[in-house]
Amino acid sequence: MIDPFGRSVTYLRVSVTDRCDLRCVYCMAEDMTFLPKADILSLEELERLCNAFIRLGVRKLRLTGGEPLVRRNIMSLIRNLGAQIGKGGLEELTLTTNGTQLAKYADELFAAGVRRINVSLDTLDPAKFKSITRWGDIAKVMDGLMAAKAAGLKVKLNTVALKGVNEDEYDRLLEFCGEHGFDLTLIETMPLGDIDGDRTDQYLPLSQVRAQLEQRWTLRESSHRTGGPARYVEVAETGQRLGFITPMTHNFCESCNRVRVTCTGTLYMCLGQEDAADLRAPLRASESDELITQAVLDAIARKPKGHDFVIDRTLNKPAVARHMSVTGG
Repeated sequence: MIDPFGRSVTYLRVSVTDRCDLRCVYCMAEDMTFLPKADILSLEELERLCNAFIRLGVRKLRLTGGEPLVRRNIMSLIRNLGAQIGKGGLEELTLTTNGTQLAKYADELFAAGVRRINVSLDTLDPAKFKSITRWGDIAKVMDGLMAAKAAGLKVKLNTVALKGVNEDEYDRLLEFCGEHGFDLTLIETMPLGDIDGDRTDQYLPLSQVRAQLEQRWTLRESSHRTGGPARYVEVAETGQRLGFITPMTHNFCESCNRVRVTCTGTLYMCLGQEDAADLRAPLRASESDELITQAVLDAIARKPKGHDFVIDRTLNKPAVARHMSVTGG
């Protein structure tokens, strides 16, 4: 799949559910209304859709949510997709999770072929964690992280940089990751979804964060790439990687090789644009994959050059109204 700007699309992120067992303040409204079951693709439909993308050249597949591990029988989908690694053309199957279910599923994930996971964690402070997630228990996440480590899964923590919330914790997070062999990626807050509060109060440019970290840590430039938007450095003192995702201060679109499918079968060619393609209708219209293949190719032909992320300080409105949990984390 080649987009209009000559970029090869080889990376697919698939949301398997819009539901989550947390309510992170920058991701969801507290009183979220979730989608009706009829709108959600079945596990069999999700598998068929993923296999169609694999045949079209997708080599890396990431399952997201909401929280993917709260979906009933999700391991059956993960095992079936994991079976495509190597022989089916798929090179890697990964997962983004909040970590609350990892203690239960870590061993099964490894057995299914998953070797690397991203865990969203914005603080190591129990009280602050409960405040950010509205009701979460950080002890469950810590148990999950240790289970993932014991199972042999490579762990990367994803931390959203939130001004006035966790900006005093980045040194501690680097220490924690160094202690356990985890990588860390810091992410600028993105203008997605109508949530409570003023997003301009949360925004913290990572250029400022990096400058502060460099006062204590030796950050060496790295050529490491995972297929995602992060730019990495190596932390000399720990040997682990530190990534920066900076959609606000540095547009990473020039090398974009990914698209996203929601749990309803909507394909977004760009996280920061509203243009989308309905894949559910062609998926359910025929048992043959001809319609779905053509719908995907038509959509890739409309993939934009880049996003229009901006935090509007005048109107206090998100650049994109849909929640991150709907699009897929």
